Amino acid sequence: MQAGVSVPHYQGVAGELQPLPVLIITSVALLVTGVVMISSASMDMAAATLGNSYHYVIRQILFAGLGCATALVAVNVPVSWWERSGWLLLGIGLLVLVLVLTPLGRTVNGSTRWIPMGLFNVQVSEVAKLCLIAYLAGYVVRRREELLHTWPGFLKPLGVLGVASVLLVIQPDFGATVVLVTAAAGMIFLSGVRLSRFMPLIGVLAALGTILVVTQPYRLKRVVSYLDPWKDQFDSGYQLTQSLIAFGRGEWVGVGLGNSVQKLFFLPEAHTDFIYAIIAEEFGLLGALVVLGLFAALVVSGLVIARRAEKAGMAFGACFSYGITLLIGLQAGINMAVSTGLLPTKGLTLPLVSYGGSSLMVTCIGIAVIARVELERQDRARVASETKSSGRKGGAVYD
Repeated sequence: MQAGVSVPHYQGVAGELQPLPVLIITSVALLVTGVVMISSASMDMAAATLGNSYHYVIRQILFAGLGCATALVAVNVPVSWWERSGWLLLGIGLLVLVLVLTPLGRTVNGSTRWIPMGLFNVQVSEVAKLCLIAYLAGYVVRRREELLHTWPGFLKPLGVLGVASVLLVIQPDFGATVVLVTAAAGMIFLSGVRLSRFMPLIGVLAALGTILVVTQPYRLKRVVSYLDPWKDQFDSGYQLTQSLIAFGRGEWVGVGLGNSVQKLFFLPEAHTDFIYAIIAEEFGLLGALVVLGLFAALVVSGLVIARRAEKAGMAFGACFSYGITLLIGLQAGINMAVSTGLLPTKGLTLPLVSYGGSSLMVTCIGIAVIARVELERQDRARVASETKSSGRKGGAVYD
């Protein structure tokens, strides 16, 4: 009698780096970094303008708690719900973009991007980006053959993106438009669409971008000052030059936590759009590289999870994970590039790090969705392994 014996094959962390722990650890590390740096960057300004040094710190801790709570809820939502709710999410995304242009919207520094919700203001572009990426991921899965082989199938999602982009530009929120369109195009490309299909789109977008810059004086001023910020360092180039001074003062290891000078009313938006410059000043080049490395690890882990889901036959989960990862990675990359003078000034926050409730909570939801995709993939692999194992234990073999 010869009995069949199944020997389990283990693939632990030693054999293969697991992306889910990396995703969670990097996200928590960036979240904690954000709370610490906001406490450093905002205290003096909050004391002078609001009479309470801890105003922004307390609110950010509250936002972080709400973000973790919403992430716990989102990680328990099946990926199939997001797939089934594509049209609902598209409606929500476009609705909030329209509502912000009504008297419900709140205008700050010439931009109408927020809807007051009592405790905090909701930045509608953050909600719309996640909703639109969810819808487009569903479209890619449902109409894959049409998308890959016909021009109408390729142009339909671009029409939806076009409507959303027009509503974003009206606010105006040019930075969010760039992030959304680029992330959506990247997601469609990763789904298998040939690069040649994107060539006309790239040309059209380049032409439209040039028109938007030339026709809006403040955008043209930003581009001109970006090319040579020191030429007008006390006017149009002021924000960028102060950011570069912060990087210069930080040198290799920084001046120490809380010892930044640029946050003392020299660098505008030190706790929001330009918090990366304060990190570089207080922790130096090494600290800036650590934050950059954390974002790189987060993005790579998200892409690995998406690729694994794709191999496991979870088409929607893979596309959705690709889109969310690209949203986070592009926004982080653009923010850091703006702080270092590689790109013109944009009103984009550094995900998980900058002050703000909307961006933080939407990013936490996105990370939770990616984690859910990986958990469902692991469940599928476990069930398949158990089924295969039970099949092998079907009984003895007699010679």
